[in-house]
Amino acid sequence: MYGRYTQDLGTFAKDEAARLRLQEGDTPRPRRPSELLEYTQGRCGPCRVCALQCQRFLISKVGEDWVFLILLGLVMALVSWAMDFAIATCLQAQKWMYGGLDTNVLLQYMAWVTYPTVLITFSAGFTQILAPQAVGSGIPEMKTILRGVVLKEYLTLKTFVAKVIGLTCALGSGMPLGKEGPFVHIASMCAALLSRFLSLFGGFYENEARNIEMLAAACAVGVGCCFAAPIGGVLFSIEVTSTFFAVRNYWRGFFAATFSAFIFRVLAVWNKDEETITALFKTRFRLDFPFDLQELPAFAVIGIASGFGGALFVYLNRKIVQFMRRQKTINRFLMKKRLLFPALVTLIISTLTFPPGFGQFMAGQLTQKDTLVTLFDNQTWAKQGLSDEFEYLGILEAWRHPRSNVFITLVVFILMKFWMSALATTIPVPCGAFMPVFVIGAAFGRLVGESMAAWFPDGIHTDSNIYRIVPGGYAVVGAAALSGAVTHTVSTAVIVFELTGQISHILPVMIAVILANAVAQSLQPSLYDSIIRIKKLPYLPELGWGHHEKYNVRVEDIMVRDIRYVTLNCKYRDLQQVLHSTKMKNLPLVESAESMILLGSIERTQVGALLSNQLSPQRRLLTLRQKVLSEDGHRLSDSSIRFQV
Repeated sequence: MYGRYTQDLGTFAKDEAARLRLQEGDTPRPRRPSELLEYTQGRCGPCRVCALQCQRFLISKVGEDWVFLILLGLVMALVSWAMDFAIATCLQAQKWMYGGLDTNVLLQYMAWVTYPTVLITFSAGFTQILAPQAVGSGIPEMKTILRGVVLKEYLTLKTFVAKVIGLTCALGSGMPLGKEGPFVHIASMCAALLSRFLSLFGGFYENEARNIEMLAAACAVGVGCCFAAPIGGVLFSIEVTSTFFAVRNYWRGFFAATFSAFIFRVLAVWNKDEETITALFKTRFRLDFPFDLQELPAFAVIGIASGFGGALFVYLNRKIVQFMRRQKTINRFLMKKRLLFPALVTLIISTLTFPPGFGQFMAGQLTQKDTLVTLFDNQTWAKQGLSDEFEYLGILEAWRHPRSNVFITLVVFILMKFWMSALATTIPVPCGAFMPVFVIGAAFGRLVGESMAAWFPDGIHTDSNIYRIVPGGYAVVGAAALSGAVTHTVSTAVIVFELTGQISHILPVMIAVILANAVAQSLQPSLYDSIIRIKKLPYLPELGWGHHEKYNVRVEDIMVRDIRYVTLNCKYRDLQQVLHSTKMKNLPLVESAESMILLGSIERTQVGALLSNQLSPQRRLLTLRQKVLSEDGHRLSDSSIRFQV
């Protein structure tokens, strides 16, 4: 009934081509290309021809996928390493200024507050002047672009420069901001620019479908070179940016992300930051008995609480933005003074984290990297709530306070960093929210772990062997759970394993992440979908839980049926009536009222310009002059207006 293929399509095409050649009487003769004839002259002609053919072969290989992916991974690894080096230099400069003024607390405060305020203000101003599209994470825009929507200026060189410099200054200020989301945008811009460059060697990368595939691979590279986590990067990019993922892109993402992560860690070894290639936040949890089965309820509690916390973070972030936009007075004032809001937010956060002030109750002098290193520490900080039972060494000294125990410090840290991060991510600078949420989750897990260690100082293993509780493992579980709840992803578990270099807590991490996602998805959209709704990007998000009945809604149920339209032969009176009866920005153009064949649409402004042109005094005078000068005295048929299709 439907027919069937009797032979391979390629074989059929070859046979058909041979048959047509025989019919036309063409006999295939091997001919040297005409453009090579000029190189065959002379004694060195064969050498020149061979060199030209080799050159063409190499140029053709440049257009292959693996060359493009190697270039993408190499460039992104260099960008990531250079940015990390610049950020570390900025943070070290702040510590140097703060430590050099230890004789005067007022000067210390001025240096502690002024330094990040200047960097954030510069980042906001530079980004606003050069490319406002670089503001924010960039993942919501990439989700929209990968759906096939064209967003102007989001993948240009100008936006790339603004994103890199703005993000470096923002993270160098020490504010609770992240780099993972912006790096997905940076990698996508790098892929788009590389595609334009390689298209000079051939039209291979001018294909739109090809560019979408490379952008999907670039999203994985952004996460891979940011955390040196290629596997988690690929899975995270699939979960966050793609609704339907083409399996043929799988190897591209893994290849580019692995190469980028490898080069990123090799550069760290070359710069003598590391002795060898290792995990970014290497942990040394015991492997023989990492946790007891009786601890699983505590891990489940971490997951459920992280789900509520992730939903609350998304809700708080959205309410802050909506409050700023709905208050007309504040909105108009901030539109005129664009740099005032980021400077004010930075001033407040810096004041609260000042180490001799309130920052002493929340380890304010630690950077995000140092904070994670201390939270993933193997040893128990306190037993029975007494802070003097543990010898704090090095950067762990920041968590010690003579008049409070570690539990109060962790609670204050979690509460303060929670609203600070939600507020800081609304600043109009290139920034993400993954890393601050990751740190908050690690602190919450550490709090639960320290509480378990205090309640069960000898462990809860029932056999003759005694294994103490490891609070660092709880911190790993909390970090994965809260970040997964905010982003609605499960791949944060894999990212955590690659970050720490251990999978000893794979079962607790998976339990906590799944529970956190179940709770968060039932309460709020993901942070990226929330931003899409705030920015009103042309993207249809998932309906989520509790809205499955809406899948049965048809287009005819929501379409407007009584639509005013314009026909090809409509007269001025009809057109004027259409314009007065509707306020639509675009009017449908049909062939006639009887056929109702849609030919296209015309903007309301174009119709107005057309009427102004047709009915202008100059046009009327010209028409009268033509009537007078006409030899046959023939009159114009009517005043109808026609549209050209």
